[in-house]
Amino acid sequence: MAIATQISVEEYLKTVYRPDCDYIDGLVEERNLGERDHAWMQARLVTFFMSRFRETGIAALPEWRFQVKPTRFRIPDVVLTRGKPDEQILTKPPLLCIEILSPEDTVSRLNERVRDYLDFGVPVVWVIDPVERRVWIYRTSGMEDATGEFIKLDDTTLEVPFSDIFD
Repeated sequence: MAIATQISVEEYLKTVYRPDCDYIDGLVEERNLGERDHAWMQARLVTFFMSRFRETGIAALPEWRFQVKPTRFRIPDVVLTRGKPDEQILTKPPLLCIEILSPEDTVSRLNERVRDYLDFGVPVVWVIDPVERRVWIYRTSGMEDATGEFIKLDDTTLEVPFSDIFD
């Protein structure tokens, strides 16, 4: 939900939001999070990737501000990067953005988020439904429903077993 008053990028960046909010063309948008299923999934994903950081060089960071356009900032649930990032606010496309669905999420808002990531150059976006235990993989070429026993992370040798995503 957008907070109706328009503010500048500078004002957005110097304001502390709890939880952090997206900034879309002058409007501050609240994000849907805070429920157990969402938090549990986010923790599992960050733990899975960070426990392999030394061997893979892939870092996972939760809720990291990401500037997708001059007047758009998104905060993905999890961002994967190669190596330890050196930016406070991400301005280069990461390896992967992960969005975890909450009951309040709408298709139109989710599609806009995914488009922002892909348009900026993020090669792949995972959308995870912790209730239905499904993963959708989005690329500029389209979307696929992940099936099988694992998901292979594009351009890496890393495979993520479904058993490590879902209990």
